[in-house]
Amino acid sequence: MNTETSQSTDKAETVGKLRTELSVAKNLFFGEIVEENLFPYPQMRERDREMLGMMTDAIDRFLGDQAADLVEMDRIGEQPEEFIQALREMGLFGLIIGETHGGLELSNAAYARVLAQTSSHDSSVSLTIGAHSSIGMKGILLFGTEEQQARYLPSLASGETIAAFCLTEAGAGSDAAAVRCKATLQEDGSWLLNGEKIWITNGGIAGLYTVFARTDGPEGKLTAFIVEAGWEGVSHGPHEDKMGIRASSTTTVAFSDVRVPAENVLGEVGKGFKVAMAILNNGRTGLGGGAVGGMKALIKLATAQAKDRKQFDTPIAEFGLVREKIAQMAIDCFAAESTVWMVAHYIDSGCKDYSVEAAISKVFASDAIQRAAHEALQIAAGNGFMKEFPYEKITRDTRILSIFEGTNEILRLYIALSGMKDVGATLSDLKNAVGDIFNNPIKGFGVLSAYAERRFRASTGIGTDRIERELDPRLRAVAEVLERYTVELSKAADLLLRKHGKKITDYQYQQKRIADVTIDLYVGLCVLSRADHLLRSQDPEAEAAVQIAELFSKQARRRMVRNLRGIRHNEDATLDALAGRIIERGKYVWDVI
Repeated sequence: MNTETSQSTDKAETVGKLRTELSVAKNLFFGEIVEENLFPYPQMRERDREMLGMMTDAIDRFLGDQAADLVEMDRIGEQPEEFIQALREMGLFGLIIGETHGGLELSNAAYARVLAQTSSHDSSVSLTIGAHSSIGMKGILLFGTEEQQARYLPSLASGETIAAFCLTEAGAGSDAAAVRCKATLQEDGSWLLNGEKIWITNGGIAGLYTVFARTDGPEGKLTAFIVEAGWEGVSHGPHEDKMGIRASSTTTVAFSDVRVPAENVLGEVGKGFKVAMAILNNGRTGLGGGAVGGMKALIKLATAQAKDRKQFDTPIAEFGLVREKIAQMAIDCFAAESTVWMVAHYIDSGCKDYSVEAAISKVFASDAIQRAAHEALQIAAGNGFMKEFPYEKITRDTRILSIFEGTNEILRLYIALSGMKDVGATLSDLKNAVGDIFNNPIKGFGVLSAYAERRFRASTGIGTDRIERELDPRLRAVAEVLERYTVELSKAADLLLRKHGKKITDYQYQQKRIADVTIDLYVGLCVLSRADHLLRSQDPEAEAAVQIAELFSKQARRRMVRNLRGIRHNEDATLDALAGRIIERGKYVWDVI
């Protein structure tokens, strides 16, 4: 038995050790590693582990028998009603809903593991389940009143009602503030809803929508509503003809003078942006889990192909460049898995601020699976390009992951700016402290002292935040890389804020470099924690996990060196000028004739 899962711990045994008020990723910007929130690596609850054993076996049996049908669903772009009914009967729409409302009450960690299993067979299946649970009805779980939960959760748990999340509009993709769908308050307290949402997953099969609309007023400009599909004025368009995840339902959803009762406001009036961001952050482990499951399937396909296919009378599995691809796929999968389940642990343990960590897990996992899909298809060579083999479908399906639930570009900016925001606040406090020296000397000198200590530590390396946990010597070397570059990140953030101040928001090339360093550091810490746990539990695969930690840290170090150097020495201005020239002309302007 795998000791990584057999030595499970209940939530109650781990929450007390966490500093639930702190964000690991944000503290990296101050040169600090919140060790309590990283070690020991979290384990699945015993109850969840037992349920997952039965569920994953059932999923494999059902979807394994449906392999040919899943290909046909992709071709026609639809999941038949009898197939969706089978998903209902397996309980896959009630995974995270409480038992009191008829659900299975899985933790976020266990839920992500279920989506990993379904994704190892078909991404569209995961999307139908995930869009329902991760975002479609998640708002009712997080913000719903007791009456709203009692009214809607039982039918959502059984799958009698399927949910969808309606935020995106034409011209308002990642920019939620640009939403034009409008809800107007009526004299009787109800709301009149008008507008259209696009690219809504489950749009054509949902019986309930979580809708975000503009409600201009003193409370704020965006409000969330629970809208039933059967209400007068609610309609949806035809299934979109998509590149990938074709079998999942994606449609427009329109609202024409839809009367929404006052009791169907979700959360507070005017606080819809907060509701939307909380749902997206809380639901990211589903997407990450799905990416991990897809990567595991790709590694299995690639290794089988490499062993079976011969060139020059030798299996291509013996060729160095093929072995390199397989090893890198394993490194990326282990790293993504380690990060996704660490974030799920934060959510399950009641951490208050995990939005940056959730964004990191989404960016890293979605980028990693696309690399894996590319390499697996390359190993399959000509076969990979043919529709009779699974590679081209997986490549099409995975492409969406870096786009929806926040594009990876937007999330990189979010990672960088969220971390630097707190650093910027410290610099502002520093200015205020100078003025407080005489009026409030204790506070003023306290701020100056803390800042001076951090600057001294960053400039000399003395007092660098060291991971105190006793680690295997090889993992200590990995930890030293992460410790050193945590300090370098804090120095870089400080430098950029001193140079640009609030105008740092205009320097997206620099933000991307900062974000990529943060991603490498946080993912590296998750990998380190997991490798340490596997060693301590004497897992039979611990040695390979240590190798992965060593390889990841060396690769990450090279990337971090390049990104940090690029903050001072880069070609950003020239690159931007070239882009401007091409954009102005609207085309590539050179030719050989």
